[in-house]
Amino acid sequence: MRFLTIVSIPTFFFLLISCSALARAARFDITNNCPYTVWAAAIPGGGRQLKRGQTWPLDVVAAAGTTASRIWARTNCHFDGAGRGSCETGDCSGLLQCQAYGKSPNTMVEFALNQVMNMDFFDMSLVEGFNIPIEFSSTSGGCNRVIKCTADIVGQCPAALKVPGGCNGPCLVFKTDEYCCNSGSCGPTDYSRYFKQRCPDAYSYPMDDATSVFTCPGGTNYKVVFCP
Repeated sequence: MRFLTIVSIPTFFFLLISCSALARAARFDITNNCPYTVWAAAIPGGGRQLKRGQTWPLDVVAAAGTTASRIWARTNCHFDGAGRGSCETGDCSGLLQCQAYGKSPNTMVEFALNQVMNMDFFDMSLVEGFNIPIEFSSTSGGCNRVIKCTADIVGQCPAALKVPGGCNGPCLVFKTDEYCCNSGSCGPTDYSRYFKQRCPDAYSYPMDDATSVFTCPGGTNYKVVFCP
């Protein structure tokens, strides 16, 4: 009986901590609605192949605050049995289970959970280019936010930015302060206006904060749809 008592106490606290962590996790349901397979990627989270209609339920624990997080899609990927290979767009160092951000171009959702005043902050960014349409929305907590980029960015991409499978951001192509905002004082350009006119919810250049950052209360759950 004493042995059972000794074992049950730490077990109880372990379960309590685990339940508390899960309760503070945000659920991201990532669905592929594209007519082709995509390879979803998330930091934190890793990655997963999604055929048309499949959903990846991803829980991101935010008990201590989660920052600099991203979700994006990779296209035209090939991986071996060990999860090594490559993707035409969004590749993350040749790994199925991403441990680093994706290679441009990729349409990305960025988020930081449980920040100032226990709020979640999120955005959609085209700063590193575009590969597929995305819609991001809140699904709980009384928060009603929907942001999306569904325009034909690839088909209409300016020639200087066009690459196989996507449309690059101008910073990657030209590498100048005008487009990269390394000094922190840059403004819109013709290229950023191209993205903003087609996807007004999304970041079009690095200093595009005023119209591109959104919030929901901490503890909100979310949905990501590729090709909504």
